[in-house]
Amino acid sequence: MARKFLVLGEVRDGSLRNVSFEAIGAAKLAADGGEIVGVLVGGSVKNFGDELIQYGADRVIAVENDQLKQYTSDGYAQGLLAVIEQEKPEGIFFGHTALGKDLAPKLAGKLESGLISDVTSIEEEGGNIVFTRPIYSGKAFERKIVTDGVIFATIRPNNIEPLAKDESRSGEVTTLSVDIKDLRTIIKDVVRKASEGVDLSEAKVIIAGGRGVKSEDGFEPLKELAQVLGGAVGASRGACDADYCDYSLQIGQTGKVVTPDLYIACGISGAIQHLAGMSNSKVIVAINKDPEANIFNIADYGIVGDLFEVVPLLTEEFKKLKVNA
Repeated sequence: MARKFLVLGEVRDGSLRNVSFEAIGAAKLAADGGEIVGVLVGGSVKNFGDELIQYGADRVIAVENDQLKQYTSDGYAQGLLAVIEQEKPEGIFFGHTALGKDLAPKLAGKLESGLISDVTSIEEEGGNIVFTRPIYSGKAFERKIVTDGVIFATIRPNNIEPLAKDESRSGEVTTLSVDIKDLRTIIKDVVRKASEGVDLSEAKVIIAGGRGVKSEDGFEPLKELAQVLGGAVGASRGACDADYCDYSLQIGQTGKVVTPDLYIACGISGAIQHLAGMSNSKVIVAINKDPEANIFNIADYGIVGDLFEVVPLLTEEFKKLKVNA
């Protein structure tokens, strides 16, 4: 049964986030041949419409307003509600990002609809769209369907493949004027922490450090390896608590949940709270001096040794491989 779905294209730092394209891929699976409408919300975002179409959207609606230059849940909700009212879709997909986790439940609550968060796969069974999501810190999975109302779903990054980019695709990109009013939150200024390299939540390769890095300087070899592999640097809560790095790098039950293609854990013992944030990585490599460390129980490959000896050796070998590739 063909269905219409909206997909929010999330713009961050002047570009669309990769999870937006993955959300389009997810919507294609659910739409069963129906229409995919990309939605952009912001101060000046219409120019991103063509890229959404190249990744599979059939057309795009841009809600532009000076009051939407900075994200607020009130402002974005008003913009998206206007699109939902106009398009009357079967559902709307978001990335499972800070924005998606804030905005999707607000909209679902307003429309008294169900929300399925942190979706890792989608399939159709007997005319129903079946969503799979992890529970119990990734130890089990549940399968859910929405039986009534507009479907709201957030898609976990790096789990559903986006469609291949087709620059020959074309579609209509229109602007919808929405009167944004009665905002309860006004952003006066945004102070960003300096960040380098790849976004942690969408990285294909992550090099993570634990208490075993011993200091802030101990992260330098990890950063060099991440740079060689085009990856991001993460950390356990222990490393963050010890002030070796900022909490924005924390991976785990109380930090970010990541699912990269390759996760290299350096000096991380493998506490259950950390495993909850990375155990679904496709390939896990553990480097630890303690052969009894719990991290080895879930690792695909283990190296028993001093990370300050092993990581530089890995960096040099990967450099050679890249040169000879």
